[in-house]
Amino acid sequence: MSFVHLHVHTQYSILDGQSAIEDLFNRADELGMPGLAITDHGNMYGVKEFFKFAKKHPDVKPIVGCEVYVSNHYDHRLKDKDHKSYFHLILLAKNYNGYKNLMKIVSTGHIEGMYYKPRVSHEVIEKYSKDLICCSACIAGEVPRNVLAGDMDAAEKAIEWHKKVFGEDYYLEVQLHRTEVPGQSQEVYERQLAALEGIIELSRKTGVKIVATNDAHFVRKEDGPAHDRLICLTTNAYLTDQDRLRYTQQEYLKSEEEMAALFPDHPEFLSNTLEVLDKVERYEIDRGHVLPLFRIDEGFLKDIDRYLEKYKEIIDVGRCDKEGNDRGEAFTHSVAFLCHLCYEGARRRYGDTLTEEQSERLDFELKTICRMGFPDYFLIVQDFIAAARRNGISVGPGRGSAAGSAVAYCLGITNIDPIKYQLLFERFLNPDRISMPDIDIDFDDDGRYRVFRYVEDTYGKDHVSHVITFGTMAAKSAIKDVARVSNMPIDESNRLTKMIPDKPFEAEVVEDGKKVKKEFKPKLSNCVKYLPELKNEYENGTELVKDVLKYAVKLEGCIRQTGVHACAMIIGRGDLTDYIPISVAADKATGEDVWVSQYEGCFIEDVGMLKMDFLGLRTLSIIKECLANIKKRHGIDIDIEAIPIDDEETYRLYGRGDTTSVFQFESEGMKQWLQKLQPTRFEDLIAMNALYRPGPLDYIPSFVARKQGTEKIEYDLPEMEEFLQDTYGVTVYQEQVMLLSQKLAGFTKGQADKLRKAMGKKQLDVLESLHDKFINGGKEHGHPVEILEKIWGDWRKFAQYAFNKSHATCYAWVSYQTGYLKAHYPAEFQAANLSRNLSNMDEIKKIMDDCRKSRIRVLNPDVNESDSGFTVNKEGNVRFGLGGIKGFGDNIVKAIIAERETNGTFTDLFDFTERMAGTVNRKAFESLIYSGAFDSFGYSRSQYMLPCQSGDTFLDALVRYADQYRKDKVDSSNSIFGEMEEAKPIRPEMPAMRGEENEMEMLKREKELVGMYLSSHPLDKYSFEIENFTTGSVASINDLINSCEEAKKTMKISVAG
Repeated sequence: MSFVHLHVHTQYSILDGQSAIEDLFNRADELGMPGLAITDHGNMYGVKEFFKFAKKHPDVKPIVGCEVYVSNHYDHRLKDKDHKSYFHLILLAKNYNGYKNLMKIVSTGHIEGMYYKPRVSHEVIEKYSKDLICCSACIAGEVPRNVLAGDMDAAEKAIEWHKKVFGEDYYLEVQLHRTEVPGQSQEVYERQLAALEGIIELSRKTGVKIVATNDAHFVRKEDGPAHDRLICLTTNAYLTDQDRLRYTQQEYLKSEEEMAALFPDHPEFLSNTLEVLDKVERYEIDRGHVLPLFRIDEGFLKDIDRYLEKYKEIIDVGRCDKEGNDRGEAFTHSVAFLCHLCYEGARRRYGDTLTEEQSERLDFELKTICRMGFPDYFLIVQDFIAAARRNGISVGPGRGSAAGSAVAYCLGITNIDPIKYQLLFERFLNPDRISMPDIDIDFDDDGRYRVFRYVEDTYGKDHVSHVITFGTMAAKSAIKDVARVSNMPIDESNRLTKMIPDKPFEAEVVEDGKKVKKEFKPKLSNCVKYLPELKNEYENGTELVKDVLKYAVKLEGCIRQTGVHACAMIIGRGDLTDYIPISVAADKATGEDVWVSQYEGCFIEDVGMLKMDFLGLRTLSIIKECLANIKKRHGIDIDIEAIPIDDEETYRLYGRGDTTSVFQFESEGMKQWLQKLQPTRFEDLIAMNALYRPGPLDYIPSFVARKQGTEKIEYDLPEMEEFLQDTYGVTVYQEQVMLLSQKLAGFTKGQADKLRKAMGKKQLDVLESLHDKFINGGKEHGHPVEILEKIWGDWRKFAQYAFNKSHATCYAWVSYQTGYLKAHYPAEFQAANLSRNLSNMDEIKKIMDDCRKSRIRVLNPDVNESDSGFTVNKEGNVRFGLGGIKGFGDNIVKAIIAERETNGTFTDLFDFTERMAGTVNRKAFESLIYSGAFDSFGYSRSQYMLPCQSGDTFLDALVRYADQYRKDKVDSSNSIFGEMEEAKPIRPEMPAMRGEENEMEMLKREKELVGMYLSSHPLDKYSFEIENFTTGSVASINDLINSCEEAKKTMKISVAG
């Protein structure tokens, strides 16, 4: 083999390249090629995936590169219409240092040079040129472009510059794409031939070698038509457009023989690619963890020797890494500071004197954390969580396995005592395997971005990055996209997409001669094969339908756009461009550019980076707003973390199933089980939170029966009661299996976690070895083999469904907080829920229905009482917020509230009109009228639309009066007298009401503006029938259906609404 592809675009050349990286490696292996390059347009998005598949194809050496955009001899930071032109240039990394330099170049293009394309200057190329190989690129490169322009001197000058920078690692590049598409112009081929002629001449003159490439954009020749459709998507063109951008359909991964046929007189063009390959070393980009260093207080460091001595035993455990290298002074200081903060926090949590269990637990965790090298991680997390709390941002009690850490609890990272609730540290950090800790943190929705900003400000913008995401073409979007460029009518494409299920589907297939049912993901390739209706269209539809489906299958899964992960953030020890390639995106909150990694989140830890998830939990925002409502109405501050855990009224609420809007306990099925369970303690809520999910649902009847005493609680061995008594003998949590394996069979903490993982992921080979260990260990502890086998069998059946108790406990606590607030402050709680669901009308209706059941009145908006969101008035009624009125601008809402707070309530309609003149326009007046916000002024809503003396409606006259009043006020402010003259415009007179208000018309307009009926309901007259003769409301149908599915039964329902 004497050829490798050095110019290859993957689907990470978004909407230009079609090739999946896995397919490229498979094809390169098929062709016997010894190497393969990746050279996407201006980015390194696909490099980590490229290395991933390279490991699966050891005979194909990976060559990491990029086709960069080089500014046309101007500063790449200039961004205007006179500085848009650029050249293409191929850069390939020879080794790890070259890879780092390539990251610098690519990142600079995105951070400094992004203007339509991520451009870099020649100066940037030169600065980071070491250990890079350079090729002159396609006919968009600087050399061929000058050749085609007839300027051979400029072309030679460009070559000499690149020779000076890259020396023997600079190559001239040639391509030939003679299209075989009938009727398509050969213009590209002719220009390539002209460039080839000039480049050969320049090669002879300058001594620079030539390499042949094929600018591959798809894998196989037959993929050309699919790629053609992709290009139509990119350029917003139709296949039938005459002047659209077309590729030659020769840009695929050609074999050596096909490439040789293009350059029969120049075999050296091909063999030179092997010379390039030989210059490229095999290297890894994965690396050990490079954690940022926490900045320790100067006051602490002044007394550091005392702390180093005090915590010497813990420090010595982690002083050296696993290779025996000393981790250095900064590390030991971090360990000492972590220990100091931890034991200070322990005194706050547990008191001045720690129990033996507490001391041993903290000692074990601290030593494990330090041995694994993670003290700075914990210091960083506790710091930004403490900063969040200082700034009034709500922080969740924890989530996931991190709540199993007593150190995290003492540092204030989590708020659940893991010792009290038997939560396990090794479920979070297994001492037998080194893996990055993963602490996910919940913040209230409003505060999360402020925490982002704090981290950026603390560690520096070049140390902090968001994480990229890639949006791909799903089945339905692939059909719609291909249909559009193919001129298929929208109705027809909609007909096809409706055949695609939203969830996995079952289909009958033949296996080993037998028909069996299997579940398939709703991928288009599966749908056209196993769904009869779509399969028929795929095989027997019109030519257009078959064509659309055929190419939609090929394009399904292609990357369509990039995005920014909503929660993930990277914090680095230094400039992140030293470790990963960086791009930029606009911050949704501020509009400013923020750094974004070019590697997906799943690859970040592999390259040594620290990734954290800053999650927004709406429930925390609801709790926060509810507490503000309570303060405003009752004048009291409630510490939600200090509410009693044994509050009887709260448990009665759960027992009634009155859990609409109660976090994690809202579904109809859950409500029914709560009514049967009648929970009386927090442990009951933890268990229900863990059990009420697919799989363990089947164990709820036994759990409930044991709680109620109708089923006997039995333990296979007396020793099991210690860990199963809280769940009435039912194994609910992964932690119970881990603890029992240690107690019954002597497993280590690490082995217990290995068992948990093997059972959850059905790792049969691992389970087999652990089975023998469990049985033998159990025998040594004096337990009968037959009972041990039964226990193991029970675990095998249930452990795959067993839930993480740490997570269940944290979220049960958040649930309990919402339950407590609903039980004691129902109006304030519901107002907060309504405010935080303004954009979700289905949820609003559900909460409104719950308010009616609880006899909480939700009043119409009122200009004298409403804030922007829902509030509670002195009488305990919920008042609709002005911000919830449709089509009512936020600026008008703020202006009304500000005026009211500054100058007092509006005394009547004209007082409002005069004070808000120039701010509230006609449309806003109409919205206020029909939503009921003016009802307190004493007029019926229809009166505003009656004709007055001027002949037009009173509303029109009122608006005209407001305009005149404002004009006169402005004029008077400019007069020498400085005050509004006595003669004000004449106030229009409100017409007398004629007959009664048309209630149905009033309610219709009200619903149009606020999304629901507030004043009354059209079905109020039928309330007795609805309450006594129906199963539920129309709004509750989904919950009723889900309840049937959960209970695996059918039921007849009658609804009204």
